[in-house]
Order: sequence, then structure tokens, then C-alpha cells
Amino acid sequence: MQQHVIDVGDVPGHQVRILELRRTPSNAKANCEGLKVVESWSRGYSDYTNTNGRAWGYGIDVLEDGDKIFFQWSGTTQSTLSSDGSKKTMYTGVNTLTGGTGKYRGIRGTGRDSAVFDPKAGFNEQQWELEYWMEN
Repeated sequence: MQQHVIDVGDVPGHQVRILELRRTPSNAKANCEGLKVVESWSRGYSDYTNTNGRAWGYGIDVLEDGDKIFFQWSGTTQSTLSSDGSKKTMYTGVNTLTGGTGKYRGIRGTGRDSAVFDPKAGFNEQQWELEYWMEN
């Protein structure tokens, strides 16, 4: 993961960020074609105040056979403090599939995405659900 964070300066904790995140799923399930995602890249932006706010960007999923699926994502992030003082940060958003390579060249679709993460610790655990189809 790499990121660059800039303080906005209007209120304490308000930051804009560009990010690049690489995930390697440990328990990916096979899609309708019997292939699993082996690597996922997200590149995007966030506008957070104390890790609360919106985030959006672009992604690439790499499948076992080397084909790729491209998508756009956008959503919101909310951080909450537990009674023990620990912080939980959760992203909830939508994905729009925009194309791909190989057999996924004409892919289109939508999905829901959620993640629990800690950017300072480099922790990111994501779940998603997609509905997709192929266009010629």
C-alpha cells in the first residue's frame, strides 16, 4: 500500500489522500466461470475528517488465468470508537464494472463492497458481492 496524505487546514483532522492498495485474497471464491481473483488493485482518493467521509477511485481484479476486470468504486467511510477506546473504520460502497481483458472484454455489472481497515497499520479486509453480464 502506498498513500500520500495532505492536511486541508480548515478543521483539525481534515485530510485528502491519494492511495494505491494491492490485495491478495486469501479465501477468494470462484466466479461463474470458475476463476478466482488472485490480485486486486485499487487506486483512488479520499476526503476524510478523522477517517470519516467519502472515497472513490478505480480498480483492477486479476484472475487466475491472467484476465483482468476493470471497475470504478465509490462510497463512504465511517470510524467509530468502542468503549475500550479502540477505533473501527469501515468503508461501504458500490462498484461499477467497466470492462476487462480476454473473455471479460465486454463485462458490465454492479456490486456492493465493504471493508474494515486501518490505513496506519496497513490492514484491509474486504468483502464484495457482484452481479455481472457480458456485452458484445
